[in-house]
Order: sequence, then C-alpha cells, then structure tokens
Amino acid sequence: MSLSDHMTRCPRAHDPERGDAARALFPEVDDDLALLVRGAAGSSPYLATLIEKEAAWLPAALDDPDGALEAEIAGARGHGPDGLAEALRRAKRRVALLTALADLGGAWSLMAVTGALTRFADAACDAALRSAIATQIKRGKLPGMTEDDIADAGGMVVFAMGKMGAYELNYSSDIDLICLFDETRFDPADFHDARSAFVRATRAMSATLSDLTAQGYVFRTDLRLRPDPGVTPVCMAMEAAERYYESLGRTWERAAYIKARPAAGDLAAGQRFLRDLRPFVWRRHLDFAAIQDAHDMRLAIREHKGLGGPITLPGHNMKLGRGGIREIEFFTQTRQLIAGGRDAELRVRGTLQGLSVLAQKGWVPEDVAGRLRDHYMFHRTVEHRLQMVQDAQTHSLPVSDTGFARLACLMDADAQDLRQDLTRRLSAVHEMTEGFFAPGKPPEPKTHDFDTSVLHRWYSYPALRSDRSRILFERLRPDLLTRLAGAAKPDEALLAFDGFLAGLPAGVQLFSLLEANPQLRDLLIDIVGTSPALAQYLSRNAGVFDAVIGGDFFDDWPGQAALADALAAALEPEPDYETRLDMARRWTKEWHFRIGVHHLRGLIDADTAGAQYADLARAVLVVLWPLVCDQFARRFGPPPGRGGVVLGMGSLGAGRLNAGSDLDLIVIYDAAGVEASDGPKPLPSRVYYARLTQALITAMTSPMSQGKLYEVDMRLRPSGNQGPVATSWAAFQSYQQTQAWVWEHLALTRAAVITGPDGLARDVEAFRADLLRHKGDPAHVAHEVAQMRARITAAKAPDTLWDAKIGPGRMQEIELIAQAGALIGGIPDRDVVAGLGAARDAGLIDDAGRAQLAAGYALCWRVQVAARLLSAQPLRIDNLGQAGRTFLQRALDVRSLDRAAETLHDCYDACDAVITAALNRYAKAPDAADHSGANTPDDTGRDG
Repeated sequence: MSLSDHMTRCPRAHDPERGDAARALFPEVDDDLALLVRGAAGSSPYLATLIEKEAAWLPAALDDPDGALEAEIAGARGHGPDGLAEALRRAKRRVALLTALADLGGAWSLMAVTGALTRFADAACDAALRSAIATQIKRGKLPGMTEDDIADAGGMVVFAMGKMGAYELNYSSDIDLICLFDETRFDPADFHDARSAFVRATRAMSATLSDLTAQGYVFRTDLRLRPDPGVTPVCMAMEAAERYYESLGRTWERAAYIKARPAAGDLAAGQRFLRDLRPFVWRRHLDFAAIQDAHDMRLAIREHKGLGGPITLPGHNMKLGRGGIREIEFFTQTRQLIAGGRDAELRVRGTLQGLSVLAQKGWVPEDVAGRLRDHYMFHRTVEHRLQMVQDAQTHSLPVSDTGFARLACLMDADAQDLRQDLTRRLSAVHEMTEGFFAPGKPPEPKTHDFDTSVLHRWYSYPALRSDRSRILFERLRPDLLTRLAGAAKPDEALLAFDGFLAGLPAGVQLFSLLEANPQLRDLLIDIVGTSPALAQYLSRNAGVFDAVIGGDFFDDWPGQAALADALAAALEPEPDYETRLDMARRWTKEWHFRIGVHHLRGLIDADTAGAQYADLARAVLVVLWPLVCDQFARRFGPPPGRGGVVLGMGSLGAGRLNAGSDLDLIVIYDAAGVEASDGPKPLPSRVYYARLTQALITAMTSPMSQGKLYEVDMRLRPSGNQGPVATSWAAFQSYQQTQAWVWEHLALTRAAVITGPDGLARDVEAFRADLLRHKGDPAHVAHEVAQMRARITAAKAPDTLWDAKIGPGRMQEIELIAQAGALIGGIPDRDVVAGLGAARDAGLIDDAGRAQLAAGYALCWRVQVAARLLSAQPLRIDNLGQAGRTFLQRALDVRSLDRAAETLHDCYDACDAVITAALNRYAKAPDAADHSGANTPDDTGRDG
C-alpha cells in the first residue's frame, strides 16, 4: 500500500528552490508524495542528497514502503562477504531515506521508525560479524572452528545496548555494542588464540560498519560500554565479564543492561549470559539506593557536558539537558531497577513500554506516566528532525532564528508555537522527574528535648558507619525526630527507635527506601514503639519493608493455596537449589511481617492472625517438600514406593500458629516393598527416607543469608528422639495400634497431612480417624491426662500472669481437655471448641464447664498471640511502652491492663477449677497399665 495512503502530515520546504528541484525528479508520483518529497528535500540537505542518489529506487519504495524496508533488511542480512561494505552503505541510505519520509509524513509511528532503524542495524551487525568470523576461520585462527560455525559466529555474540537494545535508534545514532564470546566452546589451551581471533573479528566488524568511505558509513560503533574498557580487549570472554559485574559492576552498568539484547552472533549464548547476569541487574530487594546513584549520574553528565543552569531554548540539549530525553529514561530505568528484581514484568527494554508497565503496577501514577510518554515521543520526534538536517549526531536545538524556522518546517509547525511548546514540555519533564531524584529540604523537627546522649551514639552504630548512609540518615533525621516527638511518650519512642537502629547491620538500602516512601516512616515508628519483638525482627530483616510498598500489602488475605502458588512462581525461574531456599526465606519473612503488622494495627484479630500464620507455614511446606524431594532425587533417585507425606502436629496441624511458633512435624513414608531407590547413588529405602527427612529439616532450619525459615521439632514422631527420624507407613500403623502412649493418641487428635502424595495422604487420614474411634477409653484417657497435667505442673511454672500458655487453667491445659474429649468421643476434628464439646458429651465436663473453658481458651489465645508479637521473651507489662500497652488493650478489648490482669487471674482460676473437678475422679490409676512415663515430650513449654 502506498505511503500516501497513510500520510497524516507533511513538512514544508524551508528552501523552496531545492524542494522544487527534488520534486521535479518524480513527475509520476501523486501530489501528496510530491509535496512530501519537496518538504523533506527543501528543509534537509541530507535528505535532499539521498533523494537525488536514490531517485531510481524511491518511487517503487514509496508505493510499498513496508515491502521495500523488509527487502533492504533481508538483503543486508543475507549478503556475503564480497562487496559487503558497499552494499550495507547503499542499504543504509535507502532505509534512512524511506524511514525519514514515512516519519515526516506521519505514516509510521515513532516506534515503527525507531524499530525500522534498529532492525536494519541488527542485520548490518550480523552480516559484518559473520563476514569477519568467516575470515578468521578461513585463516585457521579460530581453533577447532569450521565453516559450519559461521552461522553462530563461533560462539561470539554482539549485545546491542542503549537505544539499539531497546529498538529505539534515532537517525544518527551511534550503536553501542558489547562483544563477548563463549569460552566454553574452546579447550583451555586454545583460549588465548580464540580470544585474539575474536578481537580481530570485532575490529573488522566495526570497521565494516563505521569506516567513512566515498559511499558514507553504515553506523558509528561504540565499544566502550564493555567492562573496564581502558584495559580490556574489545571482545571478552563471558566468564570474565560476569566476574567483573559481580565484583565491580556499578549502578550505571546495571541500568545499561536493562536494555541489553543479543543482536548478532550466537544468540542462544547471549541469552544464557543475560540470564546468568540477572542477579546483578535485578536485585531481589527493592533497590531504592539506585535513586541516589541515578541522581549522581545525571549531575555528573550535566557537569561534564556543561548542561546545568535554567532551560533556555537556543542550543538546549534535547537529550541530556534539563527536561530532556535522558531524564525520562533515567526516571523509567531507575524505577525498573528498584522493583524489577521482585517483579519480572517490569523487565522491559523500551522506555514507553517501561512507563506503561510501571503505571499498571502502581509504581508511577497513570497520569504522570501518560504525560511522560507524550513528552518522550515529542522529544524524540524533535531529536529526529534535528538529526535529519545534516545527518549529524546532534541533540541540540538551533541557536539561530533560521535554524528554528527550518526545524519548524520539518515539524510542520509555526516557529513561535514550537518554541512555546518546547519550553512547556521541557519544564514539565524537569518538574516531574527532578522531585523524584532530588528530595526537597527536610522539615524542621518538632520541638522536644530528647536525650542528646542517645542521639549522639547513633553514629557509632553499624548502620551509620558509611559516608553514604550518614548522608541519607541526616536527610531523614529531622522528620524521624518529628514523628518520635509526636508519640504519646516521646522518650520511650526514642529509646525504642534507638534499639532498632542499634540492631540494624546496614543502612543505605533502608534509609533510601524510607526517604523515597514517607509513609513507611510512620509504620517504622509505630512498630519500634509498640513491639520490641517485631522491631528486632525488622532490624534483622529490613528487606521485608519491600513488601509494604509492593502494592498489595493491605489487600485481603489470599489463603494457603494462593500463597503456595505465589511462592512456587517466585522460585520457579531460579535454577539453583540454594538460591531457591534463600528466596523462600525472604518471601516467607515478608508475609510473616505482613501478618504481624496487620495484627499490630488492628486490621485482624488473634484468631485471624493464627490462621494466617498457619496458612503461611503450610504453604511453605507444600512448596518446599517437592523441591527437597526433587533435589534429593538427583543423587539418589526418586522416592521409592509411594513416597512420603509430611504430617503437621500440634498447633500446625490445628491450623493456629503465632508469631514465634516452631513447626511440629512427622514424616511418614511407604516404600511399598521397594527395597532401595533407583538413582546414581541408590540407598536402602529406610536410609533414603531418613536422609530425605533430614534434608527437609536442613532446608527449613539452616541459617542462610536470609536466616532460617522455621524451627522444626520432630519429637512427636513414634518413640520420640529415640525413634527413626522418618517412620514407615507400616511401622506407624503398628506402633499406634499396639505401643503408643495415650499422649501420642492425644497428639493425633490435632494431626493433619500438610503435603505429600494424595493416595498416601488419604490413607494416613483415614487411619487417624479410625484409630481415634477405638482408643478413647474414658477412664484410661482421663487418668493419663491427669497424670500428664501433674507432671507438667511440676516441671514448669508460668513466668508471669501474662504467660497464657503454661500453668493451671491456661491454654495448654484446656487443649489437653479438648484433646481428651476428641479422643474419648472418637472425633477427627482438630478444633479445641469441638473437642470441648466432645468432652461434655462424654461426661468429662458439663455445659457450664464447656462454656467456661471455651471462653478461657479464647482469652488465653488472644493473650498468647499478642504477647508473642510484642516480645520474644515472656511478656512483662512493666517493660511495655505506652504504644505496646495500647495495642495489648485493643487486642484484648479492655479499657485498662489492670482490669485485664484481674480478668486473666479470675479466668485461670475458673478454668483450673473446671479441669481439676473433671480429672479428680480419675486420680487413681485404672486397671490398665500405666502408660504415663518416659516417652512424654520433655519440653512442655514448646510453643508449637
């Protein structure tokens, strides 16, 4: 279809005579195309020259511009070495001319224009590289390579960087390239010969593209973006480049790789390199420290180029000056660097696409992104017109009225209107981006006479030892002190914040994040002033703050299944097992932190928090168990037989955890008669599952860079610590039917299969339910519970009134009665209230007793969950600050803690009386054997 069918505008001829001369060359074209040729040639000497040179080719190209473009690109890519340099220069002229006319006529969009120029650059690089590699192979300079290796350049890849990488080339762009080769394709002894050959090929490729001949040039090439260009060869081994980036790479290099793309040569090797470089470019935490780096880069460029000062149009640099293209690109890329490690959808190369995705994800307001997209397209269009005039690599606006008049003709605009539009747009871009990069002056702190000795010692803490962290903190400090001064008890709040700061190992990332997100400062002050335990957790895991600004921190709870899907999706791209385990830790900590914050701020109650902590732990096990099994199978083969299930016991099985809970687990496996695994290193089935279980424990508990996942307790397995760490299905059934103690049957009333093969999981649950129906002799169970209660009381007394778990009439004792009721009644329900109902039905307690214990358990649970959130140690009210006391009052729905203490005391006494009365009648042992002793778990205070 003809170009004239898509024209929406037409340039005017600044030099009518030259325009008319060009128009006269094409008497056969229609009026619209004739005017387009006249306006282009009359305002651009460069385009006028191209029109004259390509007069024979142009009419057919204008009749089918898309077909003509594809023909030139294909011709360039497929051209052989003979006459390549001349052929590429001719093709470049044609592509530049056709693209300019399609652009000036409005037939192609900005992205179509830049895409056409970029695709031709790809083709030219590929042809020049293959020609250069062919020469090296022909001369025997590439060890082991034959003509068959020319197709993928013998393992060499050319990375397009910057605008070429993002398909954003302009009319007179340099092309920024990084050339690497895959050293694994060569024997170590041949490495130096191969590298020398690739260096020669790179230089030959560059010369083919950039040497200025009578036919012009193809593209000016710039190879200086490679690692340490002052001392490294123009083509490097991938391994050496990766080592450099991992150890010495800077923020600007990270930003450069946002747009990096394999453009020529061994594209598969190039993709592998970018995949391996992903951790360097895309940090897993929200990298707000990149903002300062980007700001410093902007200032350094301005100073180097002499582009500071106010916006004045004559000579203003549309790329690097205030309000220019680079400011929009830096704004976009920095936002991508901040969050792209967490969200792969942000890892796009194009500036316009980047702004769109950032807006969709909530990182940039939609109206801001829309305005920046519009300004970017306008700026790039002006840039193209400036370069069209003389094919000069310029970004500067004209300094004369004549120059502005010529530019206005190419823009098909009035010169005065263009000046006003440029001023408005440059100012708007500068205003929108400068506030992001350069924070304003901090407010004066609210007046309060803080303890200066506390303020002075801050600079001795690890988080404030670097110059950069101190600079960032100095900007934050006035606002933080203002927020602390606004607390109910400022001096308490100051000491709480001091404790947080003292435990913080590093400060740059957190301080950068707080500076960019003022709402997080309120949350930080709230946490450190309310919950010492959560503040300590936060100081050790400051990265969890990332989740707060991720967009969904305050959304509804997703549930266990959605959590498991999200964790699996987060781990899936990472091939390394250890990296996956570390990522699982970070992911879990963020969700764990979220539950704590929601509870702290009254968004959820204790029951909801308990269910969410359990959902989270179960989701982690659901994802981690198959991961551990797959990793283990690589060495020892798949699990023999039917596999193994993970049984959650105690609070995990019941689906009620708190902030400090460990996980009680049992692993049950069914080898189904298979004696050993089938793998590179076969193991007997019993040994296989024992070591597999230990691998799960290690995966959960090993301290890594992100700490531990959970503490794991396996003591509820058959025979406790003396039994095998994994239990066979047959042995588990036999043990529970013939040898298990009553307390072990009580424990099964709260057991639940968390993960594992469905068939075995169904069998285990069916067996559990059937067993509970046949092991609940009322007299024997009640007697055993009475004995257990006596031993627990003798072994451990409650630390304080606020220790709601251990002690007469408290949570653990109520759970025992509920478990006894469930066992006596033979009900598989894991719920305490259901168990208390069964205890009533069995005559162990009456209706009033059931109601008292149910109400007492609810109160104890609220105290326990709140206490573990407030403090990792037994809660002591005297040590709580005002904010912590306020939270506790809200969590317990009381007006004063003194009144709450009285209520707790009365509750414990009342529940103790109900339990004592229920068990006293069974104080003497029945005729059955005394199964009360040594196999009871030894740590009755575990918070499982």
